[in-house]
Amino acid sequence: MEAKTFYKSAIKLTLPIVVQNLLSATISSTDVVMLNYVNQSSISAVSLAANYTSVLFMIYYGIGTGVTMLASQYNGKGDREAIHLVQGIALRFSVAVSLLFTICALTIPELMMQVFTADPELIAIGTKYLRVVSGSYLCWSITEIYMASLRSVERVTICTVLNIVAFICNIFLNAIFIFGLFGLPNLGAVGVALGTTLSRFVALIGCVIVSVKSRDIKLKLSYIFRKNSLLLHDFLHMALPALVNDVSWGVAFSLYSAIIGHLGNDAVAAYSFVNVVRNFGTVLCFAVAGASGIILGNEMGEGKFEQARQSAKRLMIMTIISALIGSVVIFILIPIILNFADLTPQAMHYLKYMMFINTYYIIGAAVNTTLIAGVFRAGGDSKFGMICDTIDMWCYALPLGFLAAFVFKLPVMWVYVLLCTDEFVKWPWVLKNYFSGKWIRNITRDDLYE
Repeated sequence: MEAKTFYKSAIKLTLPIVVQNLLSATISSTDVVMLNYVNQSSISAVSLAANYTSVLFMIYYGIGTGVTMLASQYNGKGDREAIHLVQGIALRFSVAVSLLFTICALTIPELMMQVFTADPELIAIGTKYLRVVSGSYLCWSITEIYMASLRSVERVTICTVLNIVAFICNIFLNAIFIFGLFGLPNLGAVGVALGTTLSRFVALIGCVIVSVKSRDIKLKLSYIFRKNSLLLHDFLHMALPALVNDVSWGVAFSLYSAIIGHLGNDAVAAYSFVNVVRNFGTVLCFAVAGASGIILGNEMGEGKFEQARQSAKRLMIMTIISALIGSVVIFILIPIILNFADLTPQAMHYLKYMMFINTYYIIGAAVNTTLIAGVFRAGGDSKFGMICDTIDMWCYALPLGFLAAFVFKLPVMWVYVLLCTDEFVKWPWVLKNYFSGKWIRNITRDDLYE
């Protein structure tokens, strides 16, 4: 494929994913913006409680990655039945996990909050938030898997439309419940949870409508009970390492919040804002990572290995360019955020320098995400990422952050700087695996129904 044709096709696939990522980042930012008019404690409490949402998202993302790894290659092969079987296997796991999280959020929310903070006020606010937002977990578990199935067959525009509808509902409902519009009570942090829950229910309804009208990829809940031992084996063999990788990374990253959370309310508030800013800065580069798994999966499913190798090189160029753009976006947002944020002087100081640090941090994150979550997984190589990220986060970054914060009692900014070295430490191994080409392979089966 000529370079011009490739980039045109890649951009066409990437842009809808950019919109989806941008909507996701905007939802998070509007929560912070609206709660900024309530109080700093609400911002901090919701930020800490939302770490469980982040972990749950990483679980769904990991399961969805298993769908993308297999379904994109079977799409290249033209096997729709296999895609529906993979979707059913994924739904078994996502629904089970959502029920577990829902039970925990309803029964032990105080204990869940105590993991991240010892502040009684933040625990009280976060407890109410968790109980209400737990109502969204089951809906979310189904929509994420179905949209992963749609993206695998390059129907990303439909996913974008569904996300836009959910986004509009979320913003509208958040405003109503947070501020008590139309005569309703002012619910503050609980309003964020209620708006999120209702918007995800709307997204599920949208998925059902799309499924009914679709001629190829449908949401078939009955396939949860369909068995295919070969596909289950492949899914567990390839998706399980990806799931462990994403959950391990997500939990570790959430524990960054736990470390910061025990350094004071000012540090937590600044960290909450900077996470929102970073989400905007990484919108484009993470979209390239998402597109890479789909593009390369389809090419390897068709047996076009040399073309996949060339496509990976081009996707890396796109990743670096998008990461540099993201750095510039964060740099431009610094004065805007500092002018807007209604935080204490100490929190504003933390926020300023945390944003500066993220102008380089996202470059490391972008390269690793494209290679580990996109390029390698497209060929079924999910074990490398699991091993690499687990060692990096649990044997390096978290012990380093813990020692810096609680043993050596370094200043907040030094703790944050040390935590932000995690992405660059693993570059040598990640790049070595990329240049080896071991990730290039066809993972489909010809004897699937025998």
